[in-house]
Amino acid sequence: MEYILGIDIGTGSTKAVAVGMDHIAFDSSQYFYPTNTEKAQYSEQDPELIWKAFQDSISALVDQIGSAPQAIGLSTAMHSLIAVDEQCNALAPMMTWADSRSTDIAEKLLASPLGAKLYRETGTPVHAMSPLCKIIWIRENQPEFFSSIYKFISIKEYIWYRLFKTFEVDHSIASCSGLMVVERLEWSELALSTAGINIGQLSDLVSTNYLRKDFNPATSMTFLEPGTLFVMGASDGCLANLGTGAITPGIAALTIGTSGALRVASHEALFNEKAMTFSYRLDEKIFVNGGPVNNGGVALKWHLKNLFNKEQLRPEDYDQALAEMEKVPAGAEGLIFLPYLQGERAPIWDSKSCGNFFGLRLRHQSRHFTRAVVEGICFALNDVLFSLEASGQQISQLNVSGGFVSSAAWLQIMADITGKRLVLATTEDASAVGAAYLAVKAAGLSEAYPSPVQDESTVVEPDHAEHQRYKEYFALYQKLYENLKGTMQEMYALQNRE
Repeated sequence: MEYILGIDIGTGSTKAVAVGMDHIAFDSSQYFYPTNTEKAQYSEQDPELIWKAFQDSISALVDQIGSAPQAIGLSTAMHSLIAVDEQCNALAPMMTWADSRSTDIAEKLLASPLGAKLYRETGTPVHAMSPLCKIIWIRENQPEFFSSIYKFISIKEYIWYRLFKTFEVDHSIASCSGLMVVERLEWSELALSTAGINIGQLSDLVSTNYLRKDFNPATSMTFLEPGTLFVMGASDGCLANLGTGAITPGIAALTIGTSGALRVASHEALFNEKAMTFSYRLDEKIFVNGGPVNNGGVALKWHLKNLFNKEQLRPEDYDQALAEMEKVPAGAEGLIFLPYLQGERAPIWDSKSCGNFFGLRLRHQSRHFTRAVVEGICFALNDVLFSLEASGQQISQLNVSGGFVSSAAWLQIMADITGKRLVLATTEDASAVGAAYLAVKAAGLSEAYPSPVQDESTVVEPDHAEHQRYKEYFALYQKLYENLKGTMQEMYALQNRE
């Protein structure tokens, strides 16, 4: 059977999705790995476990389908950083996007004129998630270790090196590192000098359509054919746009998984210095502009685990809570939730912010809290949408993906809060499907990127009366952070002093 394999190497798991020649996903496999967060502000993973999950996900699908794929396209999570030696051995655990130990460094940069210059040149928000800030933290806090590092790479480069014994990175992953000139597709001298590294400590830049045919299964993964075509691919965010068909102006991709993001494609980079929306690359012609939020499904999971006092949540726990939530009117009868449980990225970029329930009254019950949490997550993404449209990017439709699409109630709330039409184009992993679509074009199997099969789409239209009601609550939501920002900063300082 002929098929293309798209692989999404995410923060919590690696998922492989098989896409047929009709561009429809038909099978998948997934392998998970842990994240070490025992130290405050640390978020680390073992890249060897991710490499194993990568191999296992491919092996499982090949075994399930009974044949090897024609080509394999790669998608990876953004902002990872691994310090390696000349043989690409990891010298320390990988720092994930959520690692926030460089928060103070990012804040100092952002408060200086240099911060604005770096943002404008690289398209990457100046934040602790950025590999640029992570490198500076290593240099300032571990100088001897810093001097021993041969290269600074992402998990994409680590996997690629294990396959082909060469240091190469695509323009998409490089564009979210804070180290590349986003409009010229070259490493930034300004960013490198700020980080204190040289160009030799970074990988060679290549196109997202770059492919290699020299794969030798004798070195690894003997279940593949000699010469199996590997396509470098792009970042998970940009590929989610491609996988959901959101690569034309006016159509944005909205994803809610553990975290969340809203992104829209454009033929130019768009900047908003106040909201620091990002501008990354899908390829040489398409920019993907948008903003990420830290707290998506993780906020609902936190709420339900504490509500039900359970270590492990079952699908029926989510179903029951969301069904009860539907009994509560829009606005949760005056209860508003700021979902900043892990600090927040766009559009406030405040790692020291925290979660908050506001408007609490005796009438509020567990279902009100559930509704407020879901609405708070949607408000956070609407805040990103608001910032994008303020930058001149008009959006009429949101193509949605992620775990939240299984809840009709959650989808309707999102439509009502944003006032936008939602389209669910695929129920499979959008980033993995996007990686397969990119590989289809790179391999010469199609002149243009494939599009999702729209006749299987689910469309959710906003209720305009509810949208008007939500506008008032959203205005209060935005005011809450501004009013509480100073107090949040004081609480953060107090907690980190004890």
